[in-house]
Amino acid sequence: MIKTLLLLLCVLFLSACTETNEPTESASEIASETAMEHAVKHLEPKYVCPMHPQIVKDEEGSCPICGMDLVPKLIDPDQGKRPTVSVKGEVIQSMGLRTAKVKTGTLWRFIKTVGRVEYNETRVTHLHPRANGWMETLDIRSEGEIVKKGDKLGTFYSPDILSAQIDYFVALQQVGDKQNMRIEKARNRLRILGIDDTTIAELEKSQTAKNDLPVYSPSDGVVTKLGAREGMYLKQDMEMMSIADLTSVWVMVDIYEHQIGWLKEGLSAEISVPAYPGKSWEGVVEYIYPELDMKSRTLRVRLEFQNADLALKPNMFAEVKIFGGPQRDTTLIPAEALITTGERNSVVTVLDDGKFQPVDVVVGVRNGDEVEILSGLKSGDEIVTSGQFLIDSESSLQASFQRLSGE
Repeated sequence: MIKTLLLLLCVLFLSACTETNEPTESASEIASETAMEHAVKHLEPKYVCPMHPQIVKDEEGSCPICGMDLVPKLIDPDQGKRPTVSVKGEVIQSMGLRTAKVKTGTLWRFIKTVGRVEYNETRVTHLHPRANGWMETLDIRSEGEIVKKGDKLGTFYSPDILSAQIDYFVALQQVGDKQNMRIEKARNRLRILGIDDTTIAELEKSQTAKNDLPVYSPSDGVVTKLGAREGMYLKQDMEMMSIADLTSVWVMVDIYEHQIGWLKEGLSAEISVPAYPGKSWEGVVEYIYPELDMKSRTLRVRLEFQNADLALKPNMFAEVKIFGGPQRDTTLIPAEALITTGERNSVVTVLDDGKFQPVDVVVGVRNGDEVEILSGLKSGDEIVTSGQFLIDSESSLQASFQRLSGE
């Protein structure tokens, strides 16, 4: 019995040794392939719908739900690329799909925003009394009045100014080597107290003290604040009035953070206001403030405009354009072709035989209907400008299905 069992085992062993499995590929062919290429070659093809991953078939065909062509469920040899999508010609027509060529051209950079007109603070004059006293008369009756440089604003009486006049007259009557020094010292005291040279010359000529001395406007402008009234007692820390020169105004604008990369002082700017349709003013970027607003994430920028006709009024709203000049030899695409999400910017490129592939791009300056592309595309590439969102969604679903299936 034992001999019989041993004989059977020997027969089985010999028959197994004589059987050979013929390889389907030579050793040289296997050695020349990468692991990915070898897996793709021997993977059993399955066809799935890009829009409905639950539709899986063993042969080519159309999706019974949306009519899209089924695509092979294979490993993509081009790792790092988004899956391609095939679309039939009749489906392309029904989608209204449009394409355009990537071009190289000149991009005119400008920022379009809104602003508000404000006083030019460098041309605002504040009048304060140089000594305590009384506003005897006041020729300005209300805020908003227009004054010229040298216009009489009123008269002011101060005991200190009257005492300075007496000292000046005494210095004029003295004789000796120190006469000129004393006269100049007394004259400078009158200047410090706010008495102009014309009035000092009149005092020297008349040798008579004046109780109330005239107050003249130091500049052209509009009275923006009137702190004095006729007969009011004024102290040195009280503001008599403020005069603003409106022949030059500021326009304050807020610029979003992504637009400030090429912004600099001296750039040209243009504004228009609703009050004067069809009219515009040209100015410059006068100052860029050093920090962003924490809440709005915008940068404050100050523009300066000449306003000889006084048409621009403070607190007006203005439509603003800031021009950054041309940027030449720039890769440009239509803005409508760009797909922007919270994580990436991409476009859909056109391949051969009705195939499309999304490509991630790096975006630069945006100007109206055109967008600068820093990387991801080259001039001459064909991209989709209408219907690209559906194709991008199909590609994303196909990539998700491949990841879920372990490919």
